[in-house]
Amino acid sequence: MSEARTIKVDYLARVEGEGALTVVVKDGVAQDVRLSIFEPPRFYEGFLRGRGFREVPDITARICGICPVAYQMSSCQAMEDALGWVVPEPLQRLRRLLYCGEWIESHALHMFMLHAPDFLGVQDVVALAELHPEWVKAALHIKKTGNELMRIVGGREIHPINVRVGGFYRAPRKAELAALLPDLESSLQEAQAALPWLATFDYPELERDWELVTLKHPEEYPFCRGNIVSSHGIDVPFSGFPDHFEERHMAHSNALHAVVKARGHYHTGPMARFNLCFDTLGEAAKASAAQVGLTVPCMNPFKSLLVRGVELIQALDEAVRIVADYRPPSEPFVEGPVHAGTGHGASEAPRGMLYHRYTIDDAGLITDAVIVPPTAQNQGTIEDDLRALAPQLATLPLEDATWRAEQAVRNYDPCISCATHFLKLRFEEAS
Repeated sequence: MSEARTIKVDYLARVEGEGALTVVVKDGVAQDVRLSIFEPPRFYEGFLRGRGFREVPDITARICGICPVAYQMSSCQAMEDALGWVVPEPLQRLRRLLYCGEWIESHALHMFMLHAPDFLGVQDVVALAELHPEWVKAALHIKKTGNELMRIVGGREIHPINVRVGGFYRAPRKAELAALLPDLESSLQEAQAALPWLATFDYPELERDWELVTLKHPEEYPFCRGNIVSSHGIDVPFSGFPDHFEERHMAHSNALHAVVKARGHYHTGPMARFNLCFDTLGEAAKASAAQVGLTVPCMNPFKSLLVRGVELIQALDEAVRIVADYRPPSEPFVEGPVHAGTGHGASEAPRGMLYHRYTIDDAGLITDAVIVPPTAQNQGTIEDDLRALAPQLATLPLEDATWRAEQAVRNYDPCISCATHFLKLRFEEAS
């Protein structure tokens, strides 16, 4: 007699937004896997039409409270591409510094407060603080440092208001950034000390054969410059995204699934960046990876926690170097003629590549908008991971199987929106 097991999680905990999970396993094989995103559609692409192109960074920042900078940078890039405006290197470095702030606060939040509890068998960061108060205290300090960097460069910690097409409304003074240097340096030391502790966790065995997709630049770890590349041979500018990728509607989800045309699901995010762009990591990040035995290739999704730890060190190390060398730019932004055109932008949110495309008319009004967030790109891959995990789920007790399945989803730090719900579970067995 065969046994069918249905694991159903009505509300995923410790993710950003509203989602549910259903896994049906029979004879150790996944018969059905659904990561259902039932967060109501918010129609950003629709109400961007008719807006002036200068409004876009402030509007798109509201899509996500965790990674607003990525939305702002992708939208700015797309508008600058459409208009032919060229942003000079000093402003590009200031953008990179703002990106560091976002990665610092987002990675610290996810690693220590949302994902680490999975590996230690506790429900939340409050319980984690009882076991390891020193690491929770360090995480809060690191996150606060990232938030402060966002405030100084972006104008405020959440939904920055200092970003505009062509640069910034105001460039920070050198003294403002220099005052943050001690916190950046101490946060870097804390992140370096935390990685060996994170490496002591018990990481489930699971090796995947993803097609990895990321931005890649010859001289810098990917934030918002370079080409779109994949482990299967894609290497195109941002404008090549529609030629190689498409979005598909899935009946069980309000989020579209992005796929590589003719090939299917792919993986974007820290694991893709680490594997394809390891050579552009700084020496501090490379040394920390070597210290914990993290090498390329790394294709175990559960070890994304360690990869984020390396990226956290990278972002802090870069921030220290940029702040130490900072000289305010001669002008905080550039401008040029306004005309009709279509532009493409892409950047690396903490959880993966984010693509924007806009068409504007001669008055600078938006006539078409396309936004492809990381979670839409990863949703199908998350389901594929759960299918690969099915033999393990079939052998575990109900509570452990549910925990492991949720943990597999949280490997991706999925940003569904900005709400968190508690877990409800129903389990059925049938012959």
